[in-house]
Amino acid sequence: MPPVITCIDDLKQLYKKRTPKMFYDYCESGSYTEQTFKENTTDFAKIRLRQRVARDLTGRSTEVSMLGAPVTMPVALSPVGSTGMQWPDGEIKAARAAAAFGVPFTLSTMSICSIEDVAAHSPTPFWFQLYVMKDEDFVDAIIERARAAKCSALVLTLDLQIMGQRHKDLKNGLTSPPRLTIPNIINMATKPAWSLGMARTPRRTFRNIVGHVKGVTDLADLTKWANEQFDPMLDWGKVRRIRDQWGGKLILKGILDADDARMAAEVGADAMIVSNHGGRQLDGALSSIRALPSIVKAVGEQTEVYMDSGIRSGQDVLKALALGAKSTFIGRSFIYGLGAMGQAGVTKALEVIQKELDVSMALCGVQKASDISREHVLVPKDFEGDWA
Repeated sequence: MPPVITCIDDLKQLYKKRTPKMFYDYCESGSYTEQTFKENTTDFAKIRLRQRVARDLTGRSTEVSMLGAPVTMPVALSPVGSTGMQWPDGEIKAARAAAAFGVPFTLSTMSICSIEDVAAHSPTPFWFQLYVMKDEDFVDAIIERARAAKCSALVLTLDLQIMGQRHKDLKNGLTSPPRLTIPNIINMATKPAWSLGMARTPRRTFRNIVGHVKGVTDLADLTKWANEQFDPMLDWGKVRRIRDQWGGKLILKGILDADDARMAAEVGADAMIVSNHGGRQLDGALSSIRALPSIVKAVGEQTEVYMDSGIRSGQDVLKALALGAKSTFIGRSFIYGLGAMGQAGVTKALEVIQKELDVSMALCGVQKASDISREHVLVPKDFEGDWA
């Protein structure tokens, strides 16, 4: 009898059983003490929903727009590195699920399936996330590859100029594909569906890079190149250059400060994502939901403000919209589904979140997701912090 899935945590429990430990740990971890990683979710619990009654609850809709296009609900799939290690051909499976559901999918630079792989298998255009590397030829080329694949937006990540340390990845010796050590072989042998799928697919390394960077031909070359390439000199001037080179819709990801939000609006971003990289970069930074209100206040209507990091339910989506986000992004929530059940699991994660959002909207007396506002939540007076 198939398991009954009622919430995202049900998918997480299946995911833990069915995915090799190093990739589960890669997903379910943050940097250093993991304070920010944990607070991304626990801070949502401090916000209460405001129940309203005797309202007309017919004709409800979770539909909103993102970058001028309609989406089924205010949720997009975040770029997640090594998604194709969570489930064979994971990026393709997630892109198909997102397209069928009617929400955006964002492909990571550090994906297992390449831009071209996903473009060949996705029924609709997707968004591409760019890490700025020191190798300007690579950056220029991958932007052109995204354009050739008809990607409808570029998501430029700003908060990974230097990689935060994640203890579990170091202890597990994380690589894609995993090195065939005795502990890894033993662990993978307990995940038969994952192992069989990986044996059948040719997509087992970072295909946006291998074959596209001179001198990178094997795992050792790839690891050395990636560890040295994130650009510590990325500044607003380079952001402008990439904006001009791309010429299409631009989303800036990794905004956590009101001053940076103003700069993002000034350089002409079509949208920004309030994000701390899922707690995987600067440990001790504010949770995204706590940082959100000040950023919305800083940029007003100049640009669309989205939020990621910590979304695990439709109620979280409602709370983010109430605090000013135009829409939200999910990373771990869809990865749990992918690792648990492949493409069907991503669909299930989206269904769970949409149903929770719809029911919670109704009990708050809201008919349309686009009408959610601060009046639908109760927020502690000190929620944003009374800092000296």
